[in-house]
Amino acid sequence: MTYTSMHIDREGGLARLTFTQAQRGNPIDGTFCAEFCDVANELSSDPTVRAVLITAEGKAFSFGGDIAMFVSQIDALPLQIKRWTSDLHMGISRMQRMDAPIVASVQGICAGGMAGMIAGADIIVAEPNTKFVAAYAGIGYCCDAGSSVMLSRRMGLSRARKYLLLNETLDAKTALAAGLVDEIVPAEELAARAEAIARNLANGPTRAFGEIRRLMTSAASEPLDTQLELEAQALSRVAGSADAREGLVAFAEKRKAAFRGS
Repeated sequence: MTYTSMHIDREGGLARLTFTQAQRGNPIDGTFCAEFCDVANELSSDPTVRAVLITAEGKAFSFGGDIAMFVSQIDALPLQIKRWTSDLHMGISRMQRMDAPIVASVQGICAGGMAGMIAGADIIVAEPNTKFVAAYAGIGYCCDAGSSVMLSRRMGLSRARKYLLLNETLDAKTALAAGLVDEIVPAEELAARAEAIARNLANGPTRAFGEIRRLMTSAASEPLDTQLELEAQALSRVAGSADAREGLVAFAEKRKAAFRGS
């Protein structure tokens, strides 16, 4: 498929998803929401995808919601927001359920819903000048795009609440200390480092990664006994995979495992 606000290219199990409206600050608008849902459906239906790398063109990763669009439709916003979030939230949900891990490479401003959405990536790499802007309360809005869940998982409930209520802007070092960012690298090394992490994941045991991602998602909400059973069931499923067999044999033979994502 062809998209106007983003594009995908695939190579060797790695899918690169790039937001392409740099001149507009890569806003979240109706088109973005619909296309992100389509992209999530496309990627989650492709068994060759073993990792996803999310990047954005331009100086800003994203300014978040398209304020100009909101103002132009201000009287219709309650209904429109339900329409836009139907697409965006379904796309986020589908991406979170994939086996393929997600890496995000973030530069410049990352604000509002995009900050919350990107917090759902498994690994986030940022350059030193990156700023994560809460944004919502500043315009009298509450959060969407999974922000309440993703930010809480990364930063903890109390820190995420403070970030949103006080409409904070976190620089890269503060975001790293809070758990919102996993690595800070020089701007000139950002693309290469994110690519290396994503490529490493794309060469890994994809089914095992998927089970780990889902187990980490349920860890905070399920009782211990339930989570232990989920772990047992997941491990049993993985044990029958070709990659698990390869991993054991390679370990016994003292060589590096050659995982194929199956």
